[in-house]
Amino acid sequence: MQITRQTEYAIRTIMELARAPYGEFVQTRLISERQQVPELFLKKTIQALSKGGLVVTQRGAQGGVRLARPADTITIADVLTIIEGPLALNVCLGNGFYCANSDTCKIHRILGRAQKVLLEELTKETFADIIMGNIE
Repeated sequence: MQITRQTEYAIRTIMELARAPYGEFVQTRLISERQQVPELFLKKTIQALSKGGLVVTQRGAQGGVRLARPADTITIADVLTIIEGPLALNVCLGNGFYCANSDTCKIHRILGRAQKVLLEELTKETFADIIMGNIE
């Protein structure tokens, strides 16, 4: 499993916004330059983050993009879910999927444990923690 480039760019965008004072708009061009993300692709990524409720955008001279909520409430799992969709290591672990073998399938149990641990790790630290270096 490997995250997409768009998810990587989304994480880097949230990191950049988390460095700014909360509520302050940052120009897309500045994020693009600092994070070396093509501006056109960044705009599409920001649209997805906005639709997912992680960022707010504003047009105009004083516009740009800012976090929709404080960095200490946003995790990598939040970004992954918005860009990639719900995390499921296998289709049988996704919401709403029914498998008649799930109660007896040993693979299902192993993948379920792995998914649980992965989610725990991706939600352990917030972007504020990452910025401040408070990570394990």
